[in-house]
Amino acid sequence: MPQPTKPARPYIVRTSVIHGRGVFATRLIQRGTRIIEYRGDRTTWDIALERPPSDPANPHHTFFFETSDGNVIDANIRGNAARWINHSCDANCESCEDEDGRVYIDARRRIQPGEEITYDYRLTLDGRISQRTRNAYRCRCGARKCRGVLLIEDDDSA
Repeated sequence: MPQPTKPARPYIVRTSVIHGRGVFATRLIQRGTRIIEYRGDRTTWDIALERPPSDPANPHHTFFFETSDGNVIDANIRGNAARWINHSCDANCESCEDEDGRVYIDARRRIQPGEEITYDYRLTLDGRISQRTRNAYRCRCGARKCRGVLLIEDDDSA
């Protein structure tokens, strides 16, 4: 009896106009579809920040995903394709954390084949955010209502 085949992933990783690599739909993805789990080494912020940057030329570029318990998933270690999903201020996906602390990327709307899969990173930083920091976290999503920065600042969080 032939083994049942696993369905092909609904995405592929390739070069992105937003930034570096990106994740793109290979077929129509319906709203509400769970696309991928964000995987990597689960650790504390203290340990994650001691590790070498994923891109020494750009230390602000990381594969960290903060979880609700204050820890972090470091996708630079044992990560998967989810680490290549780029930010967009008008994202077609959202990140969702389940009761076990697992993080998934789910479709917010229908995603067409060939369309880049994105979510809003909604990054936060402690303390005052300088213009230099804003420049380091500049957004390149190209959305009509782009915030211009990957960060969520106090006046943006409402």
